[in-house]
Amino acid sequence: MIKRVLLTPFQKFVQIESFSGILLLLATIIALVWANSPYGATYQELWQYDLGIVTESFEFKKPLILWINDGLMAIFFFLIGLEIKRELLIGELNTMKKIAFPLFGALGGMIVPVTFFILLNQNPDTLKGWGVPMATDIAFSLAVLNVLGKRVPLSLKIFLTAFAIVDDIGAVLVIAIFYSGTINTTLLLVAAALLAVLYFSSYKGLYSKFFLFAIGIVVWFLFLKSGVHPTVAGILLAFSVPVRQGVYTETFLKNLEDIYNKIKRSSVLKQPILSNEQIGHIDELEEWTSKFQSPLQHLEHSLHGWVAYFIIPVFALANAGVMLSSDVELDLALTTNIILALVLGKAIGIPLVVFLAEKTKLVTIPSNISFYQIIGVAFLAGIGFTMAIFIASLAFSSHPEYIDSAKIGILVGSLISAIIGYIILRYAPGKGDDDLI
Repeated sequence: MIKRVLLTPFQKFVQIESFSGILLLLATIIALVWANSPYGATYQELWQYDLGIVTESFEFKKPLILWINDGLMAIFFFLIGLEIKRELLIGELNTMKKIAFPLFGALGGMIVPVTFFILLNQNPDTLKGWGVPMATDIAFSLAVLNVLGKRVPLSLKIFLTAFAIVDDIGAVLVIAIFYSGTINTTLLLVAAALLAVLYFSSYKGLYSKFFLFAIGIVVWFLFLKSGVHPTVAGILLAFSVPVRQGVYTETFLKNLEDIYNKIKRSSVLKQPILSNEQIGHIDELEEWTSKFQSPLQHLEHSLHGWVAYFIIPVFALANAGVMLSSDVELDLALTTNIILALVLGKAIGIPLVVFLAEKTKLVTIPSNISFYQIIGVAFLAGIGFTMAIFIASLAFSSHPEYIDSAKIGILVGSLISAIIGYIILRYAPGKGDDDLI
């Protein structure tokens, strides 16, 4: 019974991410077809259209694609931050024993692809793209795993999700340290002070989502103007959201029973509306329900659908439209480098480091996961789509002529990784089916 209670939220998470992967694929296909159709010019014009606030004394406007990459993606990173905090406190990363297996997998999946990229790179102008093959797209990779159904043990899905989250932590650090502009220390200190207020309030048990939203907008703007990429603000804001409930189940149930009895005894109007007495009891119920919910869990649940079904597909639609015309000059060396780093870097790095860690007794691989399945998942980790495209847009912001080449490398590398990973997992022998979904 306990096992089912723990696994059900994860299974729902897998289903959401899997369907998000399908939407992501559709958005990518639409973007590619649109960008290479007779209406390709409208694709470019739409995402370069300026939006913002312009008054006599203030002007703040950005192209639509930057509102998506800097604004909507900050919400995406906020959700990642919530997931990271949950996993570190009460999830699959909350003990060294749990974190060891995905941690070593993630280290291999980051270090080896970056090494591949650096060793293969021959152009100083493209060297800054070393961070592109680091991260794993959890939506696409889980979508492929979900297609395999009961051939894949749940523990393998947990492993993929956990090391993808560790990958995200690494990617966030890389973005903050290596892909931010000239830093305005004063604005950053102001943002840090506001974050400190949120952290202190959370520590004292004070939390208001409206206060978080108001402070969050200011912090996002300060990060944007400070030179540190504003998506980092999303992660830091998420860490201020408390995970603990205001009241626990026993207290909630006692008050729920009390409110239930009050509603039964309250007067009922003949009209199809509530009496003032009933409204008061309903308000009391809402107050207790709000206290009963974990703020972090409530926000994560509320945002997950928006991010999976709207923000990520919109990001793909805005960023995946690469022109494949022969008139467009591509850097084939960069494209090939990214493909090899994604496909071979992940496929070699993850199993190699996990194997070495197991041989040195640093990790214990779950008994129902075969080494063939780890190799299959390692190939799926080469699906770097969302985060890889995002990092590419940052890495080559000063050399936009390389962005399309990088995107093609990411798309092709992700496709090859998905196909190989699927084939391996489709036919890979497992070690049992006690923990299958």
